[in-house]
Amino acid sequence: MSTGTKRIITNAAVGIGAGLLARRLLRKIYEFELRDKVVLITGGSRGLGLVLARQFAKEGSRLVICARDEEELARAREDLESRSAEVLPFKCDVSKRSEVEEMIAKSHNHFGRIDVLVNNAGVIEVGPFEVMTLEDFGAAMDTHFWGPVYATLAVLPEMQRRQAGRIVNIASIGGKLSVPHLVPYCASKFALVGFSEGLRAELLKDGIRVTTVCPGLMRTGSARNAEFKGQHRAEYALFSLSAGLPFTSMKAERAARQIICACKRGEAEVVLSIQAQLASLFHGIFPGLTSDLLGLVTELLPGPGGIGEQKAKGKDSASSISPSILTMLNDRAALRNNEMG
Repeated sequence: MSTGTKRIITNAAVGIGAGLLARRLLRKIYEFELRDKVVLITGGSRGLGLVLARQFAKEGSRLVICARDEEELARAREDLESRSAEVLPFKCDVSKRSEVEEMIAKSHNHFGRIDVLVNNAGVIEVGPFEVMTLEDFGAAMDTHFWGPVYATLAVLPEMQRRQAGRIVNIASIGGKLSVPHLVPYCASKFALVGFSEGLRAELLKDGIRVTTVCPGLMRTGSARNAEFKGQHRAEYALFSLSAGLPFTSMKAERAARQIICACKRGEAEVVLSIQAQLASLFHGIFPGLTSDLLGLVTELLPGPGGIGEQKAKGKDSASSISPSILTMLNDRAALRNNEMG
């Protein structure tokens, strides 16, 4: 190797190292301190939302949580207060703009401000496209897209006035790569990713950092409260199995820690789990091939028979596979994360 080539390689290495060091220093300078900050988490009564609330409480944050079920909210409040958290719960359907605006107005009156908004509320309907209806698409869009839009519009004026704030949008790997038997879910998560990425670009000038989170499968226990159509028992067995095995899914507590770290640093995006990162990368390089491969996977999934367009909760779709020793980790997560009601 010539002296000139060695010099080029050395200079390039030094430049990359300096760039990485500068990035790390800037992260430290602009890191968002969460102690005494007011954090609003939609869908905060169970699953990932509750796990996030616990982690924010560990950081010393004051909490606002909302959900549609009052009993779940009461259990979540008791759980969080047992961990010395200051928490304000609201019964709220995020698909209804008036309820979102009322909740945020009352939160402002109580705490004076909202520093961090976590748009986490979600619904999952699983089944082949043949049994999905327009109402299924509408429900997914109302929760995953319009819910975050309503909440964001309500918190923004006060954040912009202070020139500070964080908005964390919990999307999904399904918002980057649409997978079979989750078409309404994925379509709405794609919409959320587009909203979140555009919002970040618009709000940087106001000192507000927007983070898009795209988790893969997580062991939250939420499969029990997902809705299944068609051959619902087979659909639930496959879903709960893939969301419960350690080599296909991620522990919710680990995911929550990474989300909070990304929030503090103001990162643009975080894709959670190696599997999800690899899937996103492969799809970005080979989008057509990915779709064709998923088409082959579809051939192996349950057909549209069973209960057809009707819906059944996961907890009402038990079989010899789920619950079983194969879904044990997810079943334990359901107990921990208020998914058993």
